[in-house]
Amino acid sequence: MGMGKIAHLADRGVVRVGGPEARGFLQNLLTCDLDRIEENGAGTGALLTPQGKILFGFLIFRQGEDYLLDLPRAAAGDLVKRLTFYRLRSKVEIADISAETAVLALWGGEVTAPDSALAHGADPRLATLGQRAVVPASGDGSPFAETTADAAAYRRHRIALGVPEAPFDFAYGDVFPHDVDMDDLNGVAFDKGCFIGQEVVSRMQHRGTARRRIVKVTSDTALPASGSTIEAGGKPVGTLGSVDGTRGLALVRLDRVAAAQAAGTTVAADGVALRFALPEFARFTWPETASADD
Repeated sequence: MGMGKIAHLADRGVVRVGGPEARGFLQNLLTCDLDRIEENGAGTGALLTPQGKILFGFLIFRQGEDYLLDLPRAAAGDLVKRLTFYRLRSKVEIADISAETAVLALWGGEVTAPDSALAHGADPRLATLGQRAVVPASGDGSPFAETTADAAAYRRHRIALGVPEAPFDFAYGDVFPHDVDMDDLNGVAFDKGCFIGQEVVSRMQHRGTARRRIVKVTSDTALPASGSTIEAGGKPVGTLGSVDGTRGLALVRLDRVAAAQAAGTTVAADGVALRFALPEFARFTWPETASADD
């Protein structure tokens, strides 16, 4: 096995949730099961709206009696405000510690988290993503002596595996967990009981009504910019997300793409013809009955 890679993900922040009632507080709010996080040391989940849409998505690590939430740095302050809104009289402490921590991604070979790590573990979404670690940030802003790759390399790795992340592949407040494959990436514990938005998400799971999904896309030429509209026959069928040259991810209506492909209609973004494939981890499939209109 070759040498692994370690990248500092500077666009990621960390929120700490602690206090004697932190576990119960989070268990009642989040899509993930805190029991499994305690077993595995890490998990992934989201805080949803009551209507079931993702407000914040994150990885979550156990650090003693506290929990560290690894999420887009730009969203950390808003998450603190939202969790504080739900805290009421709970004995819980909530803080944005992004300025004093750093998030590392480790993958691709023999690599271990630094001894200084506050928390670390296998990426709970997909084993092939590698590991994740939260480490202290030093005063000079360069706490990453072990770094062997940059964030762009990690992003290419993530795209190759078909794993979506906000804000590159979807916007908070616009999608359900199923839309962004969170159900197949260990982000929703359907058997844990209630959480905010649980009724809507469970109904989608049991009825199999999710029609939008994140899938892989490739082309013969460079893909257009993230956010480009994907069309078939002049009608929108999705949006391009993360892009890495001729490959990327896209949030699409499965039925509309399937209908276009069955009819031999080109599906394209800004004139660039696209090919589609489901991620290897996907348990969902292309619909047997495709509709371009509903």
